[in-house]
Amino acid sequence: MRRSFLFFIATAVLLSVSLKSTAQKLYFPGAEWETRKPEELKMNKMWLDSAVSYAIKNESKVETDLNIAILKAYGKEPGFNIVGPVKPRGGPAGMVIKNGYIVAQWGDVNRVDMTFSVTKSFLSTMAGIAIDDGLIRNVRDKVNTYVPDEKFEGAHNSKITWLHLLQQTSDWSGTLFGIPDWADRPPTRGGIDDWSRRTLNEPGTTFKYNDVRVNLLGYALLNVLREPLPVVLRERIMDPIGASSTWRWYGYENSWVNIDGVMTQSVSGGGHFGGGLFISAADQARFGLLFLRQGVWNGKQLLSKNWVEAVDNTSEANKTYGYMWWTNTGTPWKEVPESVYHADGFGGNYIIIDNENDLVVVVRWIDSPRIGEFMKLVVKSARNTPMP
Repeated sequence: MRRSFLFFIATAVLLSVSLKSTAQKLYFPGAEWETRKPEELKMNKMWLDSAVSYAIKNESKVETDLNIAILKAYGKEPGFNIVGPVKPRGGPAGMVIKNGYIVAQWGDVNRVDMTFSVTKSFLSTMAGIAIDDGLIRNVRDKVNTYVPDEKFEGAHNSKITWLHLLQQTSDWSGTLFGIPDWADRPPTRGGIDDWSRRTLNEPGTTFKYNDVRVNLLGYALLNVLREPLPVVLRERIMDPIGASSTWRWYGYENSWVNIDGVMTQSVSGGGHFGGGLFISAADQARFGLLFLRQGVWNGKQLLSKNWVEAVDNTSEANKTYGYMWWTNTGTPWKEVPESVYHADGFGGNYIIIDNENDLVVVVRWIDSPRIGEFMKLVVKSARNTPMP
């Protein structure tokens, strides 16, 4: 019995040393980000070159003047108005990170661009910090127990939980910063009277992609964290991962609220009405690597592993949408692992996490219908699939 016990202890010690040794071998970029040739990491260079060429040739079809692109996409909405900053976009750009190293990049990866709904995944991360800090006890808690104001009052809105907001299943009803919920991506049929008097869906039962309700999450988190969300993001995430000082997170010209006597801008979760996160591909890649490494950066746990593992939890209402990250459930991207999840923004902006192949992929301004084919080529490279 004693020999068995000693053998167990010895095995446990060796396993612990082995795991620590493996962890120590993980590479994290410093001020400079090291590159590796694909073949050094057992990737097929030809497939990777094909993927990069494909991304460059299949540039987004949205105008470089994003004021025009936004108006074309959303200008028919009732009372639509651009109320946040907008800037012209750049050209195709991106990075492929394998085992933490850069194996491919194209375009200007340091250019700061609008990133539209990729911002939602950063907003979700602010919820993760509030959970990790114990400021929110559980995502299933009702928001009105944390934010006791009129936005979460009434028979319907009082039922809404943090989970409903994260998974976009709240069907919150109201007006935020001058924009009614029904004015954002309204139904193709009916009119204002129909939309404003619609029958509300029970929270959690229906998915609706809606930036007004996303911005409501930002407002609620601001009230819980009691600091501007860009400050929280910078101090807790972006500075520790070595991101540049060039990124900005904007709200709207009328989204200022009183927090502890200080007028603070509530930031938006996308660029639908302007604003949102303006950021480079290189900074997005660092953010993606943090998620690939389960919230750890250079030995420091910036986000809990529990939160990182939860972000791709989907709802019954939408099996492909987690906590403001999209999933590959059912493999809509063919020949790409089902476990892949990603941030997705208007105009072809992506941060893609592939744990199975130890990949982070950032793509800027690709024609969105082409992203699945692009990722198929990257995965074939990562798996070192021979060319036909």
